[in-house]
Amino acid sequence: MWLINSSIGKKVLMSVTGMALILFLTFHACMNVVALIDGDAYNMVCEFLGTNWYALVGTAALAALAVVHILYAVILTLENRKARGNNRYAVTAKPEKVEWASQNMFVLGVIVILGLFLHLYNFWFNMMFAELVGMEGMFAPTDGYAFIQQTFSCPVTAVLYLIWLAALWFHLSHGFWSSLQTLGLSGKTWFCRWKLIGIIWVSVVIILFAVVVLAFALCPDCAGSYC
Repeated sequence: MWLINSSIGKKVLMSVTGMALILFLTFHACMNVVALIDGDAYNMVCEFLGTNWYALVGTAALAALAVVHILYAVILTLENRKARGNNRYAVTAKPEKVEWASQNMFVLGVIVILGLFLHLYNFWFNMMFAELVGMEGMFAPTDGYAFIQQTFSCPVTAVLYLIWLAALWFHLSHGFWSSLQTLGLSGKTWFCRWKLIGIIWVSVVIILFAVVVLAFALCPDCAGSYC
């Protein structure tokens, strides 16, 4: 099957899964903003998602998308290194008109994955997983607001999240237009347009995440009314 065996097919899979993950992050960022407005409302969203069958199916699908995206990113990186052989050591000068993010997508991807593990531990493990297995903790599994307060009240954790978000911005802003280019949706006319749209879209998403981190890090009790 060409999607699995060919280099173009692998890039298509990476592009499709990447765009799907960007759409999820957009939803996630909008959901997080609710915590800035009303803690009870945010907990209602957490309870609605919780361990309902549709949330579990969505989580499984999201995990599959992430695994496929990461797997093919590693495969394509290794194939590119193998194809270049010793030639990759022959040139030390950076190619002109090549973005820094494009040259460091794999490194950025590693930082994104490490940040993902931290995020899964802080929230998914203590919320959805805890609810599934009946694990008792400091807060109820559906009390997402309390977990946000606890997590970002730690300065070290807040800084790590901001570093993660910065790496995520570089990774996504490049991946957005690159994915559309791979899918054939970015011709000469639309290349610059999609690039600008991607930068704006990704910037808004990352800013929403960062605002939540900073709000709870600087003043945990000031964000959202929670009684």
